[in-house]
Amino acid sequence: MKLMFWRSWSIGRRMAVITMLPVALLFTSFVWYSWYSHRAQVAEELAERGRILATALAETSEYNLISGNLSDLRLTINGLVQSDKSIYRIDVVDASGKRAVGVVSESAAEAEPRYFEAPIKKQIVWINLFSDNGTPHVSASSDSRPPTLTTEVVGWVRVTMSPSLMMAKQAHRFRIELAMAALGLAAAGALAFFLARSLTVPLKEAIGTLRQIRGGNYRVNLPVTTGGEVGELQASIGEMSVALDESKKDLENKVAERTRDLVASRNEALRANDEKRKLIQKVNAIIEEERKGIAVEIHDELNASLIAVRLEAQAIAAVASRAPAGPEVEQIRQKAQAITKLALDLYANGRRIVRRLRPEVLDMLGLHGAVEEMLRHYDSSRTSFSFHSEGDFSKLGNELAISAYRIVQEALSNVMKHSGATSAQVSLILSEPKRELHIEVADNGAGFDTKSASEGIGIIGMRERVDALGGSIVVHSSPGKGTVVAISLPLQGATAVS
Repeated sequence: MKLMFWRSWSIGRRMAVITMLPVALLFTSFVWYSWYSHRAQVAEELAERGRILATALAETSEYNLISGNLSDLRLTINGLVQSDKSIYRIDVVDASGKRAVGVVSESAAEAEPRYFEAPIKKQIVWINLFSDNGTPHVSASSDSRPPTLTTEVVGWVRVTMSPSLMMAKQAHRFRIELAMAALGLAAAGALAFFLARSLTVPLKEAIGTLRQIRGGNYRVNLPVTTGGEVGELQASIGEMSVALDESKKDLENKVAERTRDLVASRNEALRANDEKRKLIQKVNAIIEEERKGIAVEIHDELNASLIAVRLEAQAIAAVASRAPAGPEVEQIRQKAQAITKLALDLYANGRRIVRRLRPEVLDMLGLHGAVEEMLRHYDSSRTSFSFHSEGDFSKLGNELAISAYRIVQEALSNVMKHSGATSAQVSLILSEPKRELHIEVADNGAGFDTKSASEGIGIIGMRERVDALGGSIVVHSSPGKGTVVAISLPLQGATAVS
């Protein structure tokens, strides 16, 4: 696990930690070592003195212990204990382990858990007064044989030391050393605080200046109050403030100039868009007028000619039926019937063309009836259509009614050609409070991705008609989820006055 908690620290805190951490570690190490060394010194000195006292008393107590003169030995030990405050207790025991003399210090507060022991030895000197042949031994100058010595332990001296006095002295020295170390630590802390403050105060001023610049006040005066990298940072921020202020003024001038150009361009675009809308309306009106003329010509001239052709063919067939039977006459009758059928088919095709060029049902039944008639025409075994309408469509203007009819016609044509839908719904809602005509054509077909796919000619044509009338069109679709075309057309200036 990475220790990254320091990343949220301020510069001052980091500086203080960097400065104080080594000093604090040094202070702790010094205090620990000083206390340990004082205690070790006390232990060493007590051990040395204890061994020396035990050995010295063991060497001088041999006679008193053997002779039984314990009172003199007690006085000697008592005087030694009273004169040395570091002695807690001195015991003299005989060879059997029985305590012969025991003296406890009255001034010592505590005792060490161990004691120092030295044996009391009795030396016996054996001198042989006879020679090897049994005659009295006469010492000669050449006789260098030493007397025979025998050592016997007759008791022990046990010295128990008390560290109280020495520890008190060492504690006093330790307090002095601790005070000096604490004074050094305080000096280091003051220096760390001064260094941290000398760094953080200019940085805070620089950060405050940068925040003012971020808030939009680019002309900020930041004096250089220190040297080094921080001073260079302050100078750089001041220079940046001046440069940003000049850049701001230059940018404002450019923005103002560009804004004027954009306003002029927008006004020109609005005028061009308005002219485009009027042009599209005029073109649509001309197209509808031309369609109306072509439909009239087809209805009045072509259909009349087709009726005449049909009547003439029927007359030829009647004449052929009255003529004498023969293969030529039968052939004439069949050709007359074929011409009659072709004339009828051409007449029906002409009627369909007339309905597409100029839906006369729109003039007779209005938009509602014309859309219903269109749905009956498109309804088939492969795709079923449903229709929903709200409002009174009898007061719609001729231009708006024809445009709405053409938009629904193009939408249904797209459904039949491209969607592969099994059902579609057409909705016409006339909203009087909002003064809008809402058209919606929805299907359950294949759909398409509106972001990646380009718009087809049909949607572009619908969009141009809607834009010409000042309306809006929205196409919602996604692959496999069908398509919804929602259109809103304003009614202002488009309704006919009854």
